Amino acid sequence: MEAGQSRSEQRTGLLNGIAAYGMWGLVPLFWPLLKPAGAGEILAHRMVWSLAVVGVALLFVRRWAWAGELLRNPRRLALVTVAAAVITVNWGVYIWAVNAGHVVEASLGYFINPLVTIAMGVLLLGERLRPAQWAAVGVGLAAVLVLAFGYGQPPWISLCLAFSFATYGLVKKKVNLGGLESLAAETAIQFVPALAYLLWIGAQGESTFGNGAGHATLLAATGLVTAIPLVCFGAAAIRVPLSTLGLLQYLAPVFQFLLGILYFHEAMPAERWAGFALVWVALTLLTWDALRTARRGRIALAEQEARVTAPETVPESATNPQVQTQAQPQPQADPLTDPRREPAA
Repeated sequence: MEAGQSRSEQRTGLLNGIAAYGMWGLVPLFWPLLKPAGAGEILAHRMVWSLAVVGVALLFVRRWAWAGELLRNPRRLALVTVAAAVITVNWGVYIWAVNAGHVVEASLGYFINPLVTIAMGVLLLGERLRPAQWAAVGVGLAAVLVLAFGYGQPPWISLCLAFSFATYGLVKKKVNLGGLESLAAETAIQFVPALAYLLWIGAQGESTFGNGAGHATLLAATGLVTAIPLVCFGAAAIRVPLSTLGLLQYLAPVFQFLLGILYFHEAMPAERWAGFALVWVALTLLTWDALRTARRGRIALAEQEARVTAPETVPESATNPQVQTQAQPQPQADPLTDPRREPAA
């Protein structure tokens, strides 16, 4: 019964993971619907309405204790402020890129994000890489050079998205807040400047929020577009292995790339295909290495647990008096000093 429940939980987690990354992958279809609003106005509405949606969600689940703890910890509060600033850059660049016709280049940013995260781990945290990871980073760097040649300049949109999101992940790792709580804290910090910007463009007569109820509803829906995938991701993260989430994360840039090519009909000359192909080779290396390492870890853990839980062998002499009598002349090895003894796990 428990095994059946476990399979059901994993299935639920997998569906939530697919839903989360699927929505993130299809979100380029949403931002153009908000025109004629500019990227700045869309970004400000996203901050304001995200806080409203997440606030209602937290009110529903009654999770508020973290807020007091955060306010009493200046270091964590400073890190949340940095995270809010970095994700503001990421959101703003992404919205602008999609509405300016750079969906493919935006998707590249999330393809190379794992490689940038690894590079930052080496440079900032002193982490050591395995050979396959070094190879993946090298191939990824070659891909950026090929794409820079193809674009006639470095792919700034992709690099900005990749580095901002990698930095965001690094900071969030140190903050250690749940998904909803983290988004609530970050959007609370963003709220005042975002609302001030909306009021300012409204006073200038440049706000599009009054362009009909439909347009206003779409702008308000930016909060749902931000929060719902995050809730699905949170449901997936506690139910499926990390290796599965690592594979699912590529759904988002794959969908974005396909939308850029097939729906938005963005140009893809040969050198861009070559650059993307190198990125995919790098990600294949990275994924293969991660899966192999995870498998070795599971095997090592299983062997360790088997050694810990294995019952001790009872000597036959302990239960058979006849054998015990025969064995008396033979010296018995001390189980604590016998070199043939299995090392303690």
